[in-house]
Formats: sequence, structure tokens, C-alpha cells
Amino acid sequence: MSRDFVNTYCATLPGAEVSDPWGGGHDCWKVGGKMFASIGAITPAVAVKTADIETAEMLIEAGVAERAKYLHRSWVQLPWGTPEDELRARILESYKLIRSGLSKKLQAALGEP
Repeated sequence: MSRDFVNTYCATLPGAEVSDPWGGGHDCWKVGGKMFASIGAITPAVAVKTADIETAEMLIEAGVAERAKYLHRSWVQLPWGTPEDELRARILESYKLIRSGLSKKLQAALGEP
């Protein structure tokens, strides 16, 4: 897994846009203006949202993910060594969680993931 892999996959999701809101080389992926994935400038990993704190804790305890620094406890960080299928599934789940919080009108305009 790499920054290019994550960016290529995120770009395929309807309405996904990338920005660097903090400067310094971060890739922050958003849908409807809300972040669903973030690649730091230094740490070789991608941060994604989970359904809740318990899910994040389970992934951390299982050794699948690490605590995502500076983000809510429902976010985890997946290191570059994460298998690609696991990474795709976690990014897609994060995308769907964030997208579900958008207005129904905006969701309809985005199309299906």
C-alpha cells in the first residue's frame, strides 16, 4: 500500500475531493466537505473513520490499526503494510459513514459508490 494507491482508490468514490488543508503535504479526502480519509505528511499511514469508538478500539486491539493522532477516538490509522483489500474496505466504510451524514439531496446528487 502507498500514498498513490490510497489516492487512486479515493479518487474513484463519487464526489470525493482531495485537499491539503494544513499544508506541508497532507492528502485530505472529503465528500460533501467532510473528511473521510487523511494521509499525513510524514507518517506512512492513512487515517479513516470507524462506526464508533468500540470498533476503533477493537481494530487497535486486534493489531489491524493504530490510534489516529489528533483525531476523535472513532478514527484509526492504517499503516502502509495493511493488505489492499482491508484498506479498500476500511476507506469505503469511512466514506459511507461520512456520506450518510450529508443531506439526502446531496447524497442523491453524488450517485452510488
